[in-house]
Amino acid sequence: MTDSSPAPALQPRHGALDAHLLPTRWIVAGALLLAVLSAGAVVYAWNTQQRVKGLEQQLVKRQQDSAEQSAEAQLLAKQAQEAARESAAKVALLEARVAEVSVQRTQLEALIQTMSRSQDENLLADVDAAIRVAVQQAAITGSVEPLLHTLRHADERLARQDQPRLQGVRRALAQDIERVRAAGRVDLAALVMRIDEVVRTVDELPLLAAAERRRGASPPAQPAPEPAAPAAAASAPASTWAGLRQSVAAGWDAVAGRIWSEARSLIRVTPIEHPEAMLIAPEQAWFLRENLKLRLLNARLALMSRQFDTAQADLHDAQAALDRYFDRNSKRVIAAGDALRQISGEARQLDVPRPDATLAAIAAVTGGR
Repeated sequence: MTDSSPAPALQPRHGALDAHLLPTRWIVAGALLLAVLSAGAVVYAWNTQQRVKGLEQQLVKRQQDSAEQSAEAQLLAKQAQEAARESAAKVALLEARVAEVSVQRTQLEALIQTMSRSQDENLLADVDAAIRVAVQQAAITGSVEPLLHTLRHADERLARQDQPRLQGVRRALAQDIERVRAAGRVDLAALVMRIDEVVRTVDELPLLAAAERRRGASPPAQPAPEPAAPAAAASAPASTWAGLRQSVAAGWDAVAGRIWSEARSLIRVTPIEHPEAMLIAPEQAWFLRENLKLRLLNARLALMSRQFDTAQADLHDAQAALDRYFDRNSKRVIAAGDALRQISGEARQLDVPRPDATLAAIAAVTGGR
């Protein structure tokens, strides 16, 4: 009994020791596992850092390569631009030389044609060119004088040649000369001089607002002499009521007669179609005359530049101003209005006829060349 009793007491202590060692093992195992994992993480991080450094080195190298390639590309682009400029300059030089060659070829062909023509053809070519230039001058200036002079000069040149084959051209010239002469002409110098005369007389034209007194007008009536009835009535020692009434009535009649005579001497009744013509102040009359002068000078300039529509408009406005604001009973106003109407009737655009018959005859003789 004494030998078997210690055994049961030792068994519980051994179980307690095992229970105490079991968590320590787990802690050691966890620590080892954590150390292994930490070592693996460190190794992985180091490996990753090495890879990042390699990638950075590759990126830097590629960036340097890209910069070098970009510089080479810019250099090549600059060289290409210079080459393009040189090519454009060469092309422009070649085009200029080609143009010069074409101009020289045209001149050479014209020279060959001129040398191959006969004397009559050269004369007809000169006449044709002169007539065409004269037609252009007549169209620009609106005058038949350049064309008429050119046709006459061409007829004289053809008459000196005295060639039978040129007779048809001379007959056509005669027809065109008659047609151009029948178209009429405008003597601009005479029209300008007549406008200047009207401008000089504007300051002397009477206005409706200050018209001159008509000749032969009846003088104002003289006031009637005062009757002596009031004096006789006053001198009478005794006057009646009837005598006083007669004296007052006679006095009023004398005053009324004097007022009427004065009014007749100051007032003149004139029928006017435009009442505003009588409302012009003296200082406005100067502006009216100056505006009329400016209208006439504008018409003068328009005639000299052969702008007949503008001249007609200015002459019409000047005529309207004369009819509205000036005294139409005055001889000077009537003369100025007649002059403006005559100038307006003569200042017209002429239709210059074309010498088609002469040009057709020249083309027929030269064979259409």
